Amino acid sequence: MRAHPSALARGLTLAAGLVLALAGCSSGGGGGGSGSGTSAGLTSCTTKGKADTCNSGATKAGGTFTYVLEKNIQQWNVQDANGNTFENGEALGVVLPQVFVPQPDLTVALNTDLVTSATQTGTGPQTIVYKINPKASWNDGTPITADDFVYYWRTNDGKDCPPPPASDATQTKGCLPQSTAGYDRVKSVTGSDGGKTVTVVMAKPFSDWKSLFGAGYPLYPAHVAEKLSGAKTGDAAHMTAAQMTEGWQYFQKTPPTKYATAGPYKMQQWVDNDHATYVPDPKWWGAHKPSLQRLIFKVITDATQEPIALQNNEVQGIYPQPEVDLVKQVKDIPNVTYTIGNGLNWEHFDLNLHNPVIGKYKALRQAMFTAISVKDIVSKTVGQFDPKVNHLGNHNFVPGQAGYQDVVTATGQGSGDLAKAKKYLTDARFTGVGTALKTPDGKTVGPFNCRYTTGNQIRQSECQILQSNLASLGIKVTIKPIGAADLGTVLVGHQYDIIVFAWVASPFPSSNAQQNWVTGGGGNYGGYSDKTVDKLVAQAVGETDQTKAAALLNQADKIMTDDAYVLPLYQKPTFLAVQTRFVNVRDNATNVGPPYNTAEWGLKK
Repeated sequence: MRAHPSALARGLTLAAGLVLALAGCSSGGGGGGSGSGTSAGLTSCTTKGKADTCNSGATKAGGTFTYVLEKNIQQWNVQDANGNTFENGEALGVVLPQVFVPQPDLTVALNTDLVTSATQTGTGPQTIVYKINPKASWNDGTPITADDFVYYWRTNDGKDCPPPPASDATQTKGCLPQSTAGYDRVKSVTGSDGGKTVTVVMAKPFSDWKSLFGAGYPLYPAHVAEKLSGAKTGDAAHMTAAQMTEGWQYFQKTPPTKYATAGPYKMQQWVDNDHATYVPDPKWWGAHKPSLQRLIFKVITDATQEPIALQNNEVQGIYPQPEVDLVKQVKDIPNVTYTIGNGLNWEHFDLNLHNPVIGKYKALRQAMFTAISVKDIVSKTVGQFDPKVNHLGNHNFVPGQAGYQDVVTATGQGSGDLAKAKKYLTDARFTGVGTALKTPDGKTVGPFNCRYTTGNQIRQSECQILQSNLASLGIKVTIKPIGAADLGTVLVGHQYDIIVFAWVASPFPSSNAQQNWVTGGGGNYGGYSDKTVDKLVAQAVGETDQTKAAALLNQADKIMTDDAYVLPLYQKPTFLAVQTRFVNVRDNATNVGPPYNTAEWGLKK
């Protein structure tokens, strides 16, 4: 979710933008960690060491595979804050190239179809050298070169194509990247060997350098932007801000049916709010040639209709957010394999620190989070179909990731300990504790709203449990749903007191933290600000030793946890169901989701 105050950061799936992407009502990511409830075909996906190879098999030519997108695609620039949705990333990842691709086991793998190597060759200054595959080209015949990397860097560094001012509501000028993380630390990007070698020199070290030029945010064709803006072809280094803005906006509003792409498929058709059709691209040079005759991404925004569509063979794969009834329905469909997994997606309650009472009183926030029983939430929601779900104890790592430490449990937050919660309030001289809570200066606390995306029964239940928990403190909570397309608007506009949603994270915790917790970060919707946290995260972003970077993030996390801004709830279960006649479709618990390897999808041979 990478940074303009209104940017929706990497790792969120918002209509207004997010892949951390925001997962408001969509499934979000996939499962690469532990899980339960698998059946034949996807059985081993939750077995350690099998996440990247489960449901594998040889394929035969032909067939159509239809996969569900849970949101319509409203704009097509996934690098843009307002186009940074999970579904957008899924659809564009099929046709646009990226250097490193997040994998089901929560690591990243080099995309050797695009680059034969990507190597850090020096640390003083940090230098990364990319060798572009000699065969790599856009499907109009234009080679992929360093110019495409230069264009990517300059549109995402926050300086060469500056974000539009806050007064520009229509954002007609400048580029608004979903994240500047890393790109704002680059000193130079240069090409050699006819543009097929790219050398990136960093002005300041960047720990997550493998996130650059990919990791769910693919390259766009620089030559297309240059041609339409009147810039010199192959000269992205000298494009003006106005020229880059023109290209940026073109990729926002234009589906990839109308410009050169570089993937195993090309998008043949886009029907708004209905479907995208892909066919194998005869210009594709990569190792895997698609065996499917057609690949279709079908928009179904009502998750309750997905099992019906699967049973009727209208679709062959679904990736909904699991709910008890939905899981039961899929279990009863013949010739369908499914898996429940856990990965980088995590559910959380956020407080809006722009609210003058919530923002002013740390003791109030601590009391609210301590009164909430995460155990109760889990048992009444996701625990009904995945008994392995537990309270998540970290804001930057999930269990199974190196660096994970439980920094939350010891504070009592999420424990449902009402006595401890009330003590926070009485010690801070609140009155009316347990009846009608008032601040130390006599102002009524609340009523607060709890907001969730409409149609999501689990999140509605989570708000109801919170409502009951906080009533015990004397705080009234009203529950106010959000339209599925309005989550980004609500977050950016601070139109909530308490909100529940999920991050769909990338495998780069330092970059994620920069966007979510640093003052003014793109995903820091609630307005959290702490100078020490800012400093520690900045150190982590610049720390090339991942163990040291994790330690710095955990130091920052302890401070932020004590400040009671965001309460992690649990790793969000994911649910993938596929007809058994298809192979090589598997869960991917990162911001790219199951379509990370569509070239390999096909009918079982």
